Amino acid sequence: MLRVTKLTDYASVVLTVLASEPDAVLSATGLAERAGLETPTVAKVLKPLAQAGLVEAFRGANGGYRLARAPADISLIEIVEAIEGPLGMTECSVHAGACGIERSCTARANWRRINDVVADALRGVSLADMVGPPRPQAKKAIPASLAAN
Repeated sequence: MLRVTKLTDYASVVLTVLASEPDAVLSATGLAERAGLETPTVAKVLKPLAQAGLVEAFRGANGGYRLARAPADISLIEIVEAIEGPLGMTECSVHAGACGIERSCTARANWRRINDVVADALRGVSLADMVGPPRPQAKKAIPASLAAN
């Protein structure tokens, strides 16, 4: 099954809490309370989010965290990659030469296309979208053509 890790899921929850109060500086404990998560878990996701430039950290008695950019300017792909690293549906869709059958594999090009479609979908959803109610979407047909070998 393809899914994001629990830490990525928790990171998105923490960021939606921050997005709901974009100018507030919230402590890890305050974020944990609002998100319904344990403080150590929140602290664990805040570090890579800060390293990726998605949140700003402030020290001191009134320290804490806030979004580094407007919620509309943070995409889901940035959140996923901050926690998990580069998106890769398969090892070869991220790193060439990582697979022993790469030269004879006919599936690689199509997995790369699928990887690109998923990345584009995540790029198309912002943190601001995640805070609001889901938007109704018209059903889209996904082209089923495969890449040439």
